[in-house]
Amino acid sequence: MLATEVDRASVEKMVRSFYAMLIKDDLVGPFFTKALGDDLKNDKWYEHFRTLDNFWLMMMTGEKGYMGDPFLPHVFIGKLTEETFARWLELFSKHVHSQFIPEIADKFDKKAEILAKKFMEFLEIGDEFEDDDEY
Repeated sequence: MLATEVDRASVEKMVRSFYAMLIKDDLVGPFFTKALGDDLKNDKWYEHFRTLDNFWLMMMTGEKGYMGDPFLPHVFIGKLTEETFARWLELFSKHVHSQFIPEIADKFDKKAEILAKKFMEFLEIGDEFEDDDEY
C-alpha cells in the first residue's frame, strides 16, 4: 500500500529501502559503499540515515531537525558526473513512486531534481563547466 502522507515513519521506510536498493546499482552504488560501507546497519549508515530522514522531512514538510550542509560531503566522495546524477534521479523517482501516492511522489521528484541541479552547479558538473580547463 502506498503512503498517503509524509511523516517520519514513511520517510524512514523510503530512505532505508531506497539505499538498500541503491548500493546494488553498478553506477552509483560504489560511491556510497566506498564512503559508508556495504553493511546498512553500521554506524556510518545509521548516521547517514538519520541525516537523510531529517533532510527529507524538512524538504517535504518543513519540519525542523536537519542541520548541516548537504553539498559539502559530496565534494569528497569521488568523481561525480551528469550520468551519476541522472541515474540517482532515475532510481529515486522509481522508488518514491513505489512508496508514495503519485501526488507525493511527484513532489519528491521535483525537490530531488532541484537539488540535483544545485549539487551539479556547486560541484561544477555539466556542459557549462567542461571548457573551464582550457583557459
